[in-house]
Amino acid sequence: MATPEQHLQPALRAVTLASRLCRSVQARLDQVRAITKDDKSPVTVADFASQAVICHTLRQALGPVPIVGEESSAFLREDAHAAHRRAAIDAAREVWPGVAEDQFLDAIDAGAADPPADGGDFWTLDPIDGTKGFLRGQQYAVSLSLISAGRPVLGVLGCPNLALDHTAPIDGLTPQGTLFWAIAGQGAFESVLSDTSARRRLGPPGPLPSPLRLCSSVEEAHTKGDTVAEVLQHAAHTFIPLRLDGQGKYAVVARGQGDAYLRLPSKKGYIERIWDHAAGVIIAQEAGRIVTDALGHPLDFSRGRGLDVNRGIVAAHPALHPALIASIRDLGLADPPSAAPNA
Repeated sequence: MATPEQHLQPALRAVTLASRLCRSVQARLDQVRAITKDDKSPVTVADFASQAVICHTLRQALGPVPIVGEESSAFLREDAHAAHRRAAIDAAREVWPGVAEDQFLDAIDAGAADPPADGGDFWTLDPIDGTKGFLRGQQYAVSLSLISAGRPVLGVLGCPNLALDHTAPIDGLTPQGTLFWAIAGQGAFESVLSDTSARRRLGPPGPLPSPLRLCSSVEEAHTKGDTVAEVLQHAAHTFIPLRLDGQGKYAVVARGQGDAYLRLPSKKGYIERIWDHAAGVIIAQEAGRIVTDALGHPLDFSRGRGLDVNRGIVAAHPALHPALIASIRDLGLADPPSAAPNA
């Protein structure tokens, strides 16, 4: 089996190409909507094209590898969605010239595997994480991670609209975008999307500011803002919100532009999906931040497509993380899972 180091360059290339095509589709949202007659179609088109390009790039470099994602080509194969299919193939051809329809659809399906039953290594991907941000013309991420022995050992995040400049506003867009990556035990890095040779190492954490900078989604679909505010208040901290969609929240915390990211379940029994967190988790951890579930347990990526034995997410500065976990427990805001997570 190849080492994480040997996987890095194909992963960087895959995410960079996918980020380029996603940026292109986002730049012409209205044109894609007009072709498909569907208001949400641009994210559908970019999602499928991104997954196809990532899977093709990985398999071309590494051979057949298990890739666990959310999408299959079933939707695009239906005659009723021929316009979506043509638009997605056209988007992929911007970075994968000449791809044929069957080749494109088969590449999407290469990302619809299940985690290996024997516990072997596999990739997990989210071709567009932050679909609402994508549709608003704001932040989103392309996420890819290699899982080994139940934990991420390599992660790559493409954030096409996030500036490399840490002082730039989160809601401002950039013509370059930022690429983040990490290998277990080797640190986390960032660069502009177009040039990974000019990389910059992330961390270590500096002193905590006041007020804290708390990363959260623009919309509260998966966590409640008033609940998060209650946690910070109980921990005797004031905060200002940094609102962005997708796993870019992990990257913003990893590079010290934010101090914490809390994702507390908005409904009992909600299960997080591995592709929504794996890449962001290792990038934040390798930058010296602490990432656990809301009860302080390590995240367990060995249970299939979901983080079944975990509840919620807390990614934070190491000086802040214990206080946040204590507040969540004191306030009873995370229901324990049915099975105890691995130590």
